[in-house]
Amino acid sequence: MKYSDQQLMDIIQKRLSPNRYRHSLQVAQVARDLAEQYGVDPGKAYATGLLHDYAKGMSGQELLDRAEIYQLMEHPADSLLPDLLHGPVGAYLVKQELGIEDEEMLAAIAHHTLGAVAMGSLEEIIYLADMIEPGRDYPGMERLKCLTERSLEQGMLYGLETTIRYCIDQQRIIHPRSIEVRNYYLQKCLDLDGC
Repeated sequence: MKYSDQQLMDIIQKRLSPNRYRHSLQVAQVARDLAEQYGVDPGKAYATGLLHDYAKGMSGQELLDRAEIYQLMEHPADSLLPDLLHGPVGAYLVKQELGIEDEEMLAAIAHHTLGAVAMGSLEEIIYLADMIEPGRDYPGMERLKCLTERSLEQGMLYGLETTIRYCIDQQRIIHPRSIEVRNYYLQKCLDLDGC
């Protein structure tokens, strides 16, 4: 099913808080800009950015319940970090409720929280746009923006390491997939002589 940008904005505005709606608009714009830079369909990137937090308004318990029903639980840590399930649950709901079947878009929505090994360019763009949209402010963000403009792989590595450091500093559980994906991008960058 094909939606206009305005239709998608109307859909997410009804689902999300005003702050989360504003965030989604900014992610969509950054995703469009990155897509133009990296030769990815900018319209698809914009639409995916709009939809990336489709399930963000759900409670942790609701996300857990849905993830179990939809068989989206992949690791025991998922039950300890239910908010991270808004990516895969959102992708499932976008497909079921909106009839969007574009596998690249669905993968980008599903993986924007933890990343994945061997992500495609659209997935990397949505992951990074979510981290560097103008409403974000955290130590290292400017460096992440610079690295992302240089290389999606460098951006992914630094973005994952930033998230892992934050979890350590806040004494939060680190999802094992974050470590796995970080190691994948580290090896990729080393193989490419620093990407």
